[in-house]
Amino acid sequence: MTSVPETGEETRLVLVTGPSGAGRSTCIQALEDLGYEVIDNMPISLAPRVVEGPPLGRPLALGLDVRNRDFSVDALKELIEGLSGHAGLGVLLLYLDADEDTLVRRYAETRRRHPLSPTEAPLTGIRRERDLLQPIRARADVLIDTGPLSPHQLREEVGRWFATDASAGLVVSVTSFSYRRGLPRGLDMVFDTRFLKNPHWDAALRPLSGLDPCVVSHVHGDPRYGPFFDRVRDLVQSLLPAFRQEGKSHLSIGFGCTGGQHRSVTLTEHLAAALAEAGERVSIRHRELERRADLAVPQDRQRGAPVP
Repeated sequence: MTSVPETGEETRLVLVTGPSGAGRSTCIQALEDLGYEVIDNMPISLAPRVVEGPPLGRPLALGLDVRNRDFSVDALKELIEGLSGHAGLGVLLLYLDADEDTLVRRYAETRRRHPLSPTEAPLTGIRRERDLLQPIRARADVLIDTGPLSPHQLREEVGRWFATDASAGLVVSVTSFSYRRGLPRGLDMVFDTRFLKNPHWDAALRPLSGLDPCVVSHVHGDPRYGPFFDRVRDLVQSLLPAFRQEGKSHLSIGFGCTGGQHRSVTLTEHLAAALAEAGERVSIRHRELERRADLAVPQDRQRGAPVP
């Protein structure tokens, strides 16, 4: 995740997207209340013009979804890449998601038609849209699962991530990933865990994940694990005060291994727990586990003291 100051040369730009019914309107309203200049349902082709000219003086948020007139996944990818290379602009892609049952229930409650299945059942459109947006979801800097959240809780979660005042403090995100699929976008710090003993070569552990106690025990049992973890934890904790002093609002840390299933997951959980215990606000994401239904985990979980 990229951290962008609210003042100085860079302006924060948040692109808000996700499946219809996942809470984009609530999120957009929350960002507006936080002081963002907000434009919803803007045609993708017009978005670059918004950032042209003199600095805006405050952060900007754009709401993008399949109802946009010229929406396509390729066009959105090109927009993200183009804006990310824009001088003086710090771009964050916020993806709001919810499970299929939650989206169906929300459509039933509002009696609205799905934009991708206006003459069919909402479930048909929901499935089409989730498949369509999967490449965008994989590129998200911040992913919020709105399924278990009320509108009030979603607004609080948006405030946790995107509040612009200094009192909001620093949020640390810790991500596990596979080097086979490349590094996640926007990582500030990356640690390679492939030197540790690999549970993949144990037939009993191979189908499990780094969330399983047996895998955790196996990874922790490597004599190199303890010294490595202690040094990483101490390094991160020693740098956090300096990052706060520089005005960073987000710090993104990644642990990578071969498959993103065992060692990196265990390290991610362990570091997040240690930082939360020290009073930090921490978000956890396991990129590869999210792609596997048999190893499904809650997305973008938060730890640490609640935000005042």
